[in-house]
Amino acid sequence: MFFGGQTMKLLSWNIQWGRGMDGRVDLARVVQTIRQLGDFDVVCLQEVAVNFPGLPGSRGEDQVAELAAGLPGYTPIYGAATDVPDGRGGRRRFGNAIFTRLPVGQVWRHLLPWPAEMDAPSMQRVLVEAVVESDVGPLRVLTTHLEYYSQTQRFAQIDAIRRLHAEACAMSGRKCLPEEAGGSFEVFPRPAEAILCGDMNFPATAPDRARILAPFAGGAPGFRDAWEVLHPGAPHAPTVGIHPVDFVDRPECFDFVFLTEGLAGRLEAHGIDAATEASDHQPVWVELG
Repeated sequence: MFFGGQTMKLLSWNIQWGRGMDGRVDLARVVQTIRQLGDFDVVCLQEVAVNFPGLPGSRGEDQVAELAAGLPGYTPIYGAATDVPDGRGGRRRFGNAIFTRLPVGQVWRHLLPWPAEMDAPSMQRVLVEAVVESDVGPLRVLTTHLEYYSQTQRFAQIDAIRRLHAEACAMSGRKCLPEEAGGSFEVFPRPAEAILCGDMNFPATAPDRARILAPFAGGAPGFRDAWEVLHPGAPHAPTVGIHPVDFVDRPECFDFVFLTEGLAGRLEAHGIDAATEASDHQPVWVELG
């Protein structure tokens, strides 16, 4: 079975709840940008809001529903990191989403550690994980948005992601017993190969990146940086600060795609769109064949 040809294409983008550099929240512009960039099998988006009128420019729209309407044929998978009352009997939610036209297996929504730091702004963070069947085989897609203000929290979140990856790899060979079929204990495939992407909120030269890429003691396949696989030794192309923003003083790479060793050998392309002003981050994508 083939989806989108003999390759698998994935895009990752922090859309800043659809707020462009002009201050307007425009989800149709986000969808249009994605479609102009390519024909993607998986679209991973960070900073997706539902009923959050307090965000600048937002009307409190259901952004998951609006994005899903603009991406027909894609299964939406949403993971809320922030889930709080709106004061009117409803809920306000803020998190990450995966949209995919590939067959979806099991899905997980992992809340990441939130160590108490009284002197640092911070918020709850989430890792959204989904098993998909692709032309390059079954794999896990993981997308996240790490803490910006605290390296202590980022380190704790990175360590949690690595632990979750090691646990998934340990479970990858688990078979479903006959008595488990059809019930809540049923075992579904959880492949060791994975793509981890998102807004990591650290530059490529930071120790945080080395922490993600460190080998696993237990034999789980380690992560490779997609940019470095195709551009060894070259500085990372920037994904923030190309257009003026207040959180970096020069262009930096904050948005990464990491992939396990078995997928790194199938990596054919890595792209960054430096032109769009539909968010304060630039979209990044990879193609595997």
